[in-house]
Amino acid sequence: MQDPTIVVLIPYFGKWPAWFDLFLLSCEHNPSINWKFYTDCLLPDNVPANVSFQHMTFSEYKEIVSISLGISFNPRNPYKLCDIKPALGFIHQKDIIGYDFWGFSDIDLIYGDLRKYFSAEKLSQYDFFSTHARRVSGHFCLMRNTKKMRTAFINVKNWQKILSDSEHHAFDESAFSRIFIKRKNFPKPLYNLVGKLNPWRRRSEFAEAFSTPNAGVAWIDGSFNFPKKWCWNEGILTNDLTGEREYPYFHFYGWKKDVWSLEDCCLKVPKVVRSFIINKEGITVDESL
Repeated sequence: MQDPTIVVLIPYFGKWPAWFDLFLLSCEHNPSINWKFYTDCLLPDNVPANVSFQHMTFSEYKEIVSISLGISFNPRNPYKLCDIKPALGFIHQKDIIGYDFWGFSDIDLIYGDLRKYFSAEKLSQYDFFSTHARRVSGHFCLMRNTKKMRTAFINVKNWQKILSDSEHHAFDESAFSRIFIKRKNFPKPLYNLVGKLNPWRRRSEFAEAFSTPNAGVAWIDGSFNFPKKWCWNEGILTNDLTGEREYPYFHFYGWKKDVWSLEDCCLKVPKVVRSFIINKEGITVDESL
């Protein structure tokens, strides 16, 4: 079965984070997937062939969003861009022509082997993929490139008002989630029954990938004993708790938010590496490999 084509859309304005070279390295090791950035940041060194950058100011991008969605989109803080993630396929529909799937992603993560997780067989079964079990995973999500999925966000009541408001509403993980997920706090049997009655849910996969530890969701064994070290080795992502089990990505939101000093978490990492370790001290070269 041939792999469906995938493109990930990321508007990002401000300053690249300290780990961005390693983010790009993890993109490079997924050569059959493309990333498209819309940004005012300087073009990084050693850009992989599967990553492209469209340079523009934040004001110019806000104008694109306003015209595309027919709203007034004029937030002061780029963090508001999280709210428009579900609409990116509609806003940039000309940029995703020819792709089977499009997605959105944060950049405070490192990718593993995405194709191993999002196999051709899996992608053939559903139109929407969240890596959380009971909500849209706003940091990484894939959906089929159809008009229905590009415009799914308009099924949210008062979406124009929410997206026009300059305040951040977590639209991607809250209001947008409710299109697919009803009664998310129901016991599992009843929750699954409600899901079967929802046509949006029936065409979607909501499965916990355990790629965002330290964020309130229990670990694989049901405990809150999370990995203390994640290892990336030439595109393969593992951790110190589950041996050779691979993960599609590691979203280090918890450590970035509460533990790391963002000024120096990556200073020891050279530009070109084959492997590295991510832990509470930051990101360092894996000297054992």
